[in-house]
Amino acid sequence: MSGSKEVKHTPAQASLEALLVDLHNRGIRTNGVELSGRRGGAGPTDDKAFLLNGQAVMLPTLNEPAKYSPYSLEKNDSGYALKNEGMPSPVAAFLQEVKRPKFYDLQTEDGIPYNKIAVLHGADVLASTVIQSCIRWSPENRCKFCAIGHSLESGNTIARKQPKQLAEVVQAAEQLDGIKHITLTTGTPNEVDRGALYLTECVKEIRKVSELPIQVQCEPPEDDRFYQMLKKAGADTIGLHVESFDETVRKEMMPSKSSISLETYFQAFEKAVAVFGRNQVSTYVIIGLGEDMETTVAGCAKAAKLGVYPFVVPLRPLSGTMLADANPPTSEVMNEMYQRVSQILAQEKLSSAKSSAGCAKCGACSALPFFEKLASGAN
Repeated sequence: MSGSKEVKHTPAQASLEALLVDLHNRGIRTNGVELSGRRGGAGPTDDKAFLLNGQAVMLPTLNEPAKYSPYSLEKNDSGYALKNEGMPSPVAAFLQEVKRPKFYDLQTEDGIPYNKIAVLHGADVLASTVIQSCIRWSPENRCKFCAIGHSLESGNTIARKQPKQLAEVVQAAEQLDGIKHITLTTGTPNEVDRGALYLTECVKEIRKVSELPIQVQCEPPEDDRFYQMLKKAGADTIGLHVESFDETVRKEMMPSKSSISLETYFQAFEKAVAVFGRNQVSTYVIIGLGEDMETTVAGCAKAAKLGVYPFVVPLRPLSGTMLADANPPTSEVMNEMYQRVSQILAQEKLSSAKSSAGCAKCGACSALPFFEKLASGAN
């Protein structure tokens, strides 16, 4: 793949939706403005959380595309002015930094900083990778877009978050920072429960101190009873992340994880919806891995028909991954994908707003919630 600076992106129309699509793809040059952020690791990273006209968004500021972005920040008294090639953005957009949460200043009795146990995503989501290791992390097996091992290598986290530690951090974040929901994800520790058993223990402990909605995320476990166990423990939603509906892309980008067939994923979707309900099961769908658009849209439609929310996001080239120098998808491609998937969601009566917790509820890494509003208004 060629360097990111060679890609041309042109918003399809002068709108807030088109601007956000472009910002997600191209990032922002900070021009020396000091911002808190996280480099490397699992989940949204190499970025910074902002409020864009009041809506939480995670925008790349530290990855390779951001170095060449035409967008830049200029600090003012009320927040940040967004510039495009040094000129004011043609779309009226107010950016405000999401401040560093107060719970980051605390630590456990044995001296572990709270932000090595869980971090803030978006503006009001507490997230944790409860098991930071993954059986698929070896160079020949790892997913090429994944950075789960790097945060552990850099010392930004701990290998396994104890359930009591998570409950302690949840309680502090809820009291000090007003978090609204919780996301618990995991590296894959084995081929049987795929982390579901440990997630169950974590949810049980959190439920002793908090009633906030919780999403759990893992690969589809072989034993279907784990869905019931997670639900009974107190999980409200589940993310079963397929990453791509294009089999060729899956084999190339996820040499080990692609051994879980698409058929298995769709069977898992159906079983999970039977336990958690429609709109409470979601799946990550990454655009920009070389996938066929029609195959991808068809996969999203099939998942949505089962009651699964396809959380469509652009590829975010992360530092340290095999795709660090890859090009994100063009804004034209993302605009079309968002438009088509949002129409599918409207037809199936699914929405980010109806999801209780997790990535779909937060929506900060995708422009799909913005396009949902347009699609629902058109129907």
